[in-house]
Amino acid sequence: MSQIYNPPLQVVGFIGTRAGEEDRGPQIRLNAEEARFRLILDGELVWIYGPRRHELAPVVIDDSVPRGGVVVRDIAGVTVTEIVRLVKPNLDARPDRGAYA
Repeated sequence: MSQIYNPPLQVVGFIGTRAGEEDRGPQIRLNAEEARFRLILDGELVWIYGPRRHELAPVVIDDSVPRGGVVVRDIAGVTVTEIVRLVKPNLDARPDRGAYA
């Protein structure tokens, strides 16, 4: 299996929402060129790996985000200026059952 181009990204913005807001929940905003390098489409779910934890969030393609950066919404464990990685979940792979097989 080949690896795709996936350099780290810097968090350049953070959007925190309040209870009751219509647009709420985890989200990642990414430049179209960065998304194309990573084979990520608008609306796809990706894992965002930060320095303290990881979380699953949908991607929104937003060309106002600078190359090499991401804007995150409602994702705990990441702050502005930190380095993160985005990883597409492999939904085609069979789960490893380990000791339960």
